[in-house]
Amino acid sequence: MEYLFRNVRELVERAEQENKLISEVMIEQEMLVTERSREEIMKQMDRNLTVMEEAVEKGLKGVHSVSGLTGGDAVLLQEYMAKGNSLSGDLLLDAVSKAVATNEVNAAMGTICATPTAGSAGVVPGTLFAVKNKLNPTREQMIRFLFTSGAFGFVVANNASISGAAGGCQAEVGSAAAMAAAAIVEMAGGTPQQSSEAFAITMKNMLGLVCDPVAGLVEVPCVKRNAMGAANSVVAADMALAGVKSRIPCDEVIGAMFEIGQSMPSALRETAKGGLAATPTGKWLEAKIFGGAVVGSGR
Repeated sequence: MEYLFRNVRELVERAEQENKLISEVMIEQEMLVTERSREEIMKQMDRNLTVMEEAVEKGLKGVHSVSGLTGGDAVLLQEYMAKGNSLSGDLLLDAVSKAVATNEVNAAMGTICATPTAGSAGVVPGTLFAVKNKLNPTREQMIRFLFTSGAFGFVVANNASISGAAGGCQAEVGSAAAMAAAAIVEMAGGTPQQSSEAFAITMKNMLGLVCDPVAGLVEVPCVKRNAMGAANSVVAADMALAGVKSRIPCDEVIGAMFEIGQSMPSALRETAKGGLAATPTGKWLEAKIFGGAVVGSGR
């Protein structure tokens, strides 16, 4: 299969040499690989964007999962923001609340767009719709945000992993957060290299994050990890736009993530046998949800 790029270095070089946005390079690659027209590809991504919008809207109205583990936190965050007392600022908290909203919809069996997975689906739309209020992008620019994040996700998926079962949560929420940071930079007018720096800075700070879902459900701690991933994205994007650079090149950071994931024990890779899932409260919640001996009282 012929690709226009296979790693971040090639992606950035092509964008710079041809004086194109990273999103444009990704659109051209999709046209090449799928043999579809630009119009078809843009329409498909527009539909994905609509799904994201609807998920956030639904989540901000308040949803709860069948298990009772998650739900309603996105509403709490928006209510807190409305009071004007947030310490982290409205844009950051808005991104966090919309990331949570998306993942609460996922936990409640609603429709979301995996970016790159269902368990990490909140970060990209959460940051996109928060930054939208600051930058006032066109519909096309919002669609391009998704292509930019997708370009970096393509590299991760083909050179490392986006699966929690293979690489821990660093591969899921870590990848999503880094993808979002790169896309924020492009939307804010940054260079392809700055998008690469934002990706690297974000991913470096997510390395080693394990996948330890309580009761094996994509709820605890998954929903709140999307919140932290969104916050990481926004901060890293600002750092890159300010001129801060990663000492370790982006592709090497991705390689390190892969190696770390390979060295993780299976108990910390989505099996719900270690980490938070193995805590007394975690086991109590599992027994409460699925039946069995309930030891202790939980919280």
